[in-house]
Amino acid sequence: MEASSIYCEEFLTRHIGPNALDQQKMLQELGHSDLAEFIAKVIPSEILEKKSIDTKLPWGCSETEALEELNEIANKNILKRSLIGLGYYGTATPSLIKRQILENPSWYTAYTPYQAEISQGRLEALFNFQTLISELTGLPIANASLLDEGTAAAEAMTVSLSACKKQNAKHYLVDREVFPQTLSILQTRAKPLGIKIEIDDPKKFIFDESVFGVLLQLPGKNGEIWNPVQIIKKAHTVNAIATVAIDPLAQILLAPIGKLDADIAIGSVQRLGIPIAFGGPHAAFFATKEKFKRQVPGRLVGKSIDTEGNTALRLALQTREQHIRRDKATSNICTAQVLLAIMASFFAIHHGPEGLKAIAERIINLRRKFEIGLKKLDYKVQDINRFDSIDVICSHAPEVHKEALSKGFNLRILPLGAREESAQGFGISFDELSNEREVKLLLEILADVNKKPIPDLHEFKISLAEELDGLPLRKEPWLEQAVFNLYRSETELLRYMQQLVTKDFSLVHGMIPLGSCTMKLNACSELSPISWATFSSIHPFTPSYQTLGYQKMISDLEDWLGYLTGFSGISLQPNAGSQGEFAGLLIIRSWHNSCGEEHRNICLIPTSAHGTNPASAVMAGMKVVPIQCDENGNIDINDLQNKAKLYSSKLAALMVTYPSTHGVFEVQIRKICNIIHTHGGQVYLDGANLNAQVGLCKPGKYGADVCHLNLHKTFCIPHGGGGPGVGPIGVAQHLVPYLPSHPLSKNSQKESIGAISAAPWGSAGILPISWMYLRMMGYKGLQKASSIALLSANYVARKLNPYYPVLFTGAHHLVAHECILDLRELKRSTGVEVDDIAKRLMDYGFHAPTISWPVAGTLMIEPTESESLNELDRFCDAMIAIRKEIQAIEDGRSDTQNNPLKHAPHTLTAITSEEWDRPYSRREGAFPFEIQLKNKFWPAVSRINNAYGDRNLVCTCSSMEELS
Repeated sequence: MEASSIYCEEFLTRHIGPNALDQQKMLQELGHSDLAEFIAKVIPSEILEKKSIDTKLPWGCSETEALEELNEIANKNILKRSLIGLGYYGTATPSLIKRQILENPSWYTAYTPYQAEISQGRLEALFNFQTLISELTGLPIANASLLDEGTAAAEAMTVSLSACKKQNAKHYLVDREVFPQTLSILQTRAKPLGIKIEIDDPKKFIFDESVFGVLLQLPGKNGEIWNPVQIIKKAHTVNAIATVAIDPLAQILLAPIGKLDADIAIGSVQRLGIPIAFGGPHAAFFATKEKFKRQVPGRLVGKSIDTEGNTALRLALQTREQHIRRDKATSNICTAQVLLAIMASFFAIHHGPEGLKAIAERIINLRRKFEIGLKKLDYKVQDINRFDSIDVICSHAPEVHKEALSKGFNLRILPLGAREESAQGFGISFDELSNEREVKLLLEILADVNKKPIPDLHEFKISLAEELDGLPLRKEPWLEQAVFNLYRSETELLRYMQQLVTKDFSLVHGMIPLGSCTMKLNACSELSPISWATFSSIHPFTPSYQTLGYQKMISDLEDWLGYLTGFSGISLQPNAGSQGEFAGLLIIRSWHNSCGEEHRNICLIPTSAHGTNPASAVMAGMKVVPIQCDENGNIDINDLQNKAKLYSSKLAALMVTYPSTHGVFEVQIRKICNIIHTHGGQVYLDGANLNAQVGLCKPGKYGADVCHLNLHKTFCIPHGGGGPGVGPIGVAQHLVPYLPSHPLSKNSQKESIGAISAAPWGSAGILPISWMYLRMMGYKGLQKASSIALLSANYVARKLNPYYPVLFTGAHHLVAHECILDLRELKRSTGVEVDDIAKRLMDYGFHAPTISWPVAGTLMIEPTESESLNELDRFCDAMIAIRKEIQAIEDGRSDTQNNPLKHAPHTLTAITSEEWDRPYSRREGAFPFEIQLKNKFWPAVSRINNAYGDRNLVCTCSSMEELS
């Protein structure tokens, strides 16, 4: 065997759980002798790829080889000190946060906290984040983060449109100093909804009944800060919603925008300890008034109580609203930037209110000192209030940029989007990393260009009061909650972090068998490069010749993903699956428009589809028409044909998930695609289930025109407790010109739909994870991973079917990479709910599968290829043991209410209490498996009362006074 093959196997055997002997046992259980023969039974022959080897993807390699190769690529990036600003700034991530949060699998391998009883650590950290944002903005309701500042602004615009409640009000007023990427996203979102964006100086805004909202930027892209009170008042005179995009460090010094009567505040917490990372991932925030709490997009953590009366946290109000409201949902956002929001919350805890204020004051002092120096050097500077940034227009700007580059600085090129040699000015934004030495060096550069002596600034004393004269300032104490004031020493903060970690279930503890969520191995070798400075310190608007490493890595990913899916073009810009959906549908609409068929706006969507599908379609300006599913979970072909024919002249697209949401490979997928194409529509394939296909079949070859891929599922970017994610799209050749662009990109095509995310390549900072995975696995390794994912799911289905009927199967009675267990009859016969089983699994040491979706009263299980046979058996044993507990209820040996399932999960407090009035033993309740006596994960709280929390919404921490 060649060395490269040995190295490939070395990583492959670590990624794939079942070894060769285990795989044979699983095949035998299913009645198959060979993996290839088994796959041929699962996947329809007409779409199964016949090739097993392809040279268009590199051979797999060892972790060492991949890291060395990626390091060579990363070193092509040129590290300079970027003072470009525009929403991205240098920041110092405290080592404790970097090591214990960002690089800790207990945090980054956890799933979205839908099972709150075993997610209390993350929920508390997010509760702290919401408190930080509420205190920062002066608004009572803050969500648990959004994707980036640009998309947060777009969400604010659509919330304003729905909340304004004025008929025919379609005008949205936007501050001319808004960041260019934010404006581009607003324009992308506004077009399909018929919103008219007007850009101007806020002092010149004309408010009338056609205006439903306004967006202000404080400070603006030129650093100016001003008093927005009068503009907000004018907006309110016509019942328009006022949104302010704020810089969190500037907001520390200025009066909370909520106190100035702003309705919504949005922004990014990148400045709070999050690396620039070529533009992301960065957590955005969204805060608003109490009256708009039900329109808040994304997730909201709220306080409730458990069955023992203890305080407990859970996701509140609009949790997973897309699955309930579908095309009536107010947003398609179903994810967040949890890991980054948690980092930001700990940054605030680490520094405390005084430390955060000191950072903000130091920045404004350094900017002021630099501004004085500029004037002494005869550079013309506009006299306005500023925070961190300053713009200078001068005739020798190209020389300034050239000299700055030679000394290691990237400055903002004015006008934005120009090249250094044609610059008419320069801009500089100071940040947490700035210091006196940097100011001095910059002034030396400018003095040299201007042939002036270097100014001596030692005698100048900066007065913060003078700098902020005439502006409303923060006067009242803030962040007085205990959590932001108790943990000043690293020892105490480390212990608090660990205290939260112990309340959370992650892949560190056991299998997370969630259907459609693909909780697979996130290898340490894949994660380690994201912390390299050559990736984490690059500004997204850095000149392209300095980012050759990123360009190479991105080009590799585009080529590899394009080949694996069969598509001609890939865009990595969408930073979530929902954003990929929206981008893909916009591309389809744009293509129809270019063909002179603007009237095509009907989107056919199966009733089983993920809730974001119809929500995304509405956002793209489409009308949703549901398609029924048959008794086997497949698309009802007759219904599809009838509706495709009925809406033929207006048909824009079909959105289809493949393998289906019901966990099977529909054998008629080619026919389904052909029906849509016959009637002039396009096929959008939801790639949530791509882990069943990579290396085995290609959506672009069997009929799909567009597909989004979840890199945080199929390609190993970890879920991070609910984000970050990446949702790139692949498109067929005729759709390539319409792929997303960026206002500061030199390569945008005129047909492009515009920007979808704030950064040109979205969450580029985590792309090294997927690059490493693909590079180490190679084509054969990826093919093997998909095959074992299918094998594992069918093994679990076969083992559990005698106890819980598998609801849907495909040809040969096999499932795809996930299976659905039908529990509805058990509810009818015993009163046991699907939630009871989900909570009881916690006692057995497991996270629950996906509950009641896509069919109410069911469990959807996806084991992935990374779980060992031993873990699969342990899970099956737990499910079988729970079935026996249900049997005891059926037989009358166990009470219908006072039983282990209804009381699950069992906490340490409950088990060790002096009183025990239950008819089963403490050991039976808490230690159903013998091995748990030595290794037990304890749920932090007992079952949570969700309804209580919604009736009594509390989404921020109590103040010190309330606690005393």
